[in-house]
Amino acid sequence: MVLVVIAALVLLAVGVALVLRGLTPTEAGGTNEAIAQIETSYGFAAAPEAAQPVHHSALTTIPEHLGTAIQRVRGTGERGIRRQLLAAGMYGVEPATVVGYRLLALIGATLLWIWLAVARDFSPGVAALGIPVFAAIGWMLPMTYLNRRARERTERIERELPELIDLLVVTLEAGLSFLASLNMAAGRLRGPLGEELRLALQEQRLGLTANDAINGILRRSETPALRTFVRSVIQGETLGVSTGQIMRNLAVEMRKRRRAKAEERAQRAPLKMLFPLIFLIFPAMFIVLLGPAVYSLDKIFAQ
Repeated sequence: MVLVVIAALVLLAVGVALVLRGLTPTEAGGTNEAIAQIETSYGFAAAPEAAQPVHHSALTTIPEHLGTAIQRVRGTGERGIRRQLLAAGMYGVEPATVVGYRLLALIGATLLWIWLAVARDFSPGVAALGIPVFAAIGWMLPMTYLNRRARERTERIERELPELIDLLVVTLEAGLSFLASLNMAAGRLRGPLGEELRLALQEQRLGLTANDAINGILRRSETPALRTFVRSVIQGETLGVSTGQIMRNLAVEMRKRRRAKAEERAQRAPLKMLFPLIFLIFPAMFIVLLGPAVYSLDKIFAQ
């Protein structure tokens, strides 16, 4: 009976998504508008192959239409979700898709709890209390994954930034301009920082100024080191200071900051080791050291 109810709810959700998809107006210029939105929002140029229609799977289409319907009713969270998507490097995902995944995760977690409550024969009070808890967990799970991915990507950018500055110092002192040095560094870096640099250069080719394109990196992935780098570059370009000297001073500062962060992590290591030391290592050590003595004393007092 429970499986029948779950299957009925899943089919109902799929039917609602298909109805919403059918009610969504489609225009002839939909693909061109999407390409224009990608150009304005993310800075990618429209290649000839990009003009062809894009085929979306049901895993992205159904959540996108569900999220669009929810945002029409509530209209909340789009700006924050878009900022996290940009920080995570998920340029092709719309905020409505994330909202749709949150709704599906909420429904799935709730149905999972109902199934567990019926299978384990929980009391009605416990089952009723577990429904909002599992619903909240399902609602927060996609955003937790998105925030974690964005945090890991920004940490990678933070680690790769000193390498970028070293490349810029070498190329600038060799006589290249700043944009040419940035283009060469973008071709050599393969991580998320290289992606952001190539995106900024593409935005600059589309008509933005160099300062605005570099400042766009900071809007998408804001870290303390990247903020210092962007502000130093913009200030140097504005005041006419030698960019090579700025990069050399910034390289020294980044090395000092990385060393200070490593020392901070080393100082936190004893505190992190305290929990496994007390609850995992010490009990086993006491059993090995004191076990034979306790056993001998027990035999002596038992006589």
